[in-house]
Amino acid sequence: MQAIRWGAALAVLMTSLAVQAASPCDNSADQTTMNQCASKALATSDKKLNDVYQSLAKTVSPEGRASLERAQRAWIAWRDAQCAFETIGTVGGSVHAAMYTYCIDELTQAQTKRLHAIGSCQEGDVSCVHR
Repeated sequence: MQAIRWGAALAVLMTSLAVQAASPCDNSADQTTMNQCASKALATSDKKLNDVYQSLAKTVSPEGRASLERAQRAWIAWRDAQCAFETIGTVGGSVHAAMYTYCIDELTQAQTKRLHAIGSCQEGDVSCVHR
């Protein structure tokens, strides 16, 4: 009986590993796949950022909400300019779109973490943000 359980567990594990290994994003060999994978990752990160942003906007004062909105708009402009600068060496190359998207994704994830940390603070607690 126990051998059957181990066999079933092994089958589930092997199926899971096969599905994971089958993901084209694990080892993308062509530029089109790399671009698609980068875009998919960014879409996921962008949704998380929007969720955290919306949650934070609901918890702060009206002044805090206006400040958050201004900061986020400025951050988006900075993020785009920063990634344009960081990927200047790939402009005109087939890898540029993926590199730019990966940069945007990385900074989006960092901003999500930052806003999440701020959302964990009481408004006005200046010591909380930089812990």
